[in-house]
Amino acid sequence: MSVIRIVVLFGATLTTGLGAGLFYSYACSVMPGLAQADDRSFIEVMQRINVAILNGWFMLSFLGALMLIGIAGVLELKGGNRTALLWIGAAAVFQLAVLVITGVVNVPLNNRLAAAGSPDGIADLAAVRAAFETTWVRWNLVRALTSTAAFACMAWALRLSARTPAAG
Repeated sequence: MSVIRIVVLFGATLTTGLGAGLFYSYACSVMPGLAQADDRSFIEVMQRINVAILNGWFMLSFLGALMLIGIAGVLELKGGNRTALLWIGAAAVFQLAVLVITGVVNVPLNNRLAAAGSPDGIADLAAVRAAFETTWVRWNLVRALTSTAAFACMAWALRLSARTPAAG
């Protein structure tokens, strides 16, 4: 059981870290870079990114992280370190917050941007960009911080759990 518990904890930590890295990358490079682009380029690139990111690899880390955190919590509850379980619980709360923010804020903004159509057919590019950019960037920063907190909690839980012999 100990090996399975550690493998699941490691997988949860890894997928959580991948998500944190993604949101961090957007916060410190992608969005600041796009902020320098003209309205047409900004809209076109964000529309393309929003389509490209919907792939299995992204979904594996994005949805898989919360699933693995949940499994890690169950395994830790059944035979692990109670202190590690608290950190896993905190990670679950942070990771759930990332999913909620994404579903309530970022995805609807992405959908509105897609519904605006091709930049060639948008009459007021500046208005479409303004309705998207500031809010999306602000909430992505919150996702970056929240997912980083989830990753830190999982890393600490992994450390604690790896030092605890399996119950049983």
